[in-house]
Amino acid sequence: MGKKEQKSGKKEIPKELFDILACPLCKADLEYTKDRKGLSCSGCGAKYPINDGIPVLMPPK
Repeated sequence: MGKKEQKSGKKEIPKELFDILACPLCKADLEYTKDRKGLSCSGCGAKYPINDGIPVLMPPK
């Protein structure tokens, strides 16, 4: 299998993409949540889900 998958079967974000992701609200770096099912902003704390390996970077309402 060529794509990395997490234990839950979800695809991981490719490192090349993950390295350039930034929070759409404050532009700080993003990091995986503890369960690796989402991303958390290191600056403002906003959280973003990951759906099928694709980060959904819609700002919270």
